[in-house]
Amino acid sequence: MNYKVKKTLKDNKKSMILIGVLWIILTIILVSPIAKSIVDATDNGVFALGKFLTEIFQNIVSFNSITQIFNAAYIGTFFKTLLWFSIFYAICTTIGLFRSKPKSEYADIEHGSSDWSEGGEQYKVLSKHKGILLAQENYLPVDKRGNVNVLVVGRFWFW
Repeated sequence: MNYKVKKTLKDNKKSMILIGVLWIILTIILVSPIAKSIVDATDNGVFALGKFLTEIFQNIVSFNSITQIFNAAYIGTFFKTLLWFSIFYAICTTIGLFRSKPKSEYADIEHGSSDWSEGGEQYKVLSKHKGILLAQENYLPVDKRGNVNVLVVGRFWFW
């Protein structure tokens, strides 16, 4: 199971950077106007949906909420909205990464390559220096006891 997490993180490095940048952009473009609109639409503890909808579109288009959000009246609501947005964003990111995890340990490994072995364990069977060439730095030794038959898949050009 651990290989799935490692492989997922390794395969999605570029996506993780993009996810972080997108989170920052959405925080600036959406969270600050939503927080400012919530505060502006709340009168005496009562939330007015109509006023919220008109305020939010004005705040998204004008970009003035980015500078005003750090006033004392808006800062608490901004951090609450940012917390809820971050939780929702983290859940969506986790679901996306979970769906991109490899199906098995051997996913995306080229068939017929020596990528199946690590740390020179293929040299228990193969030779590194001499014999019948199988792949780069992988030779089938001809002085080995047992079967040394080789199946060659591909074309031969004789001219």
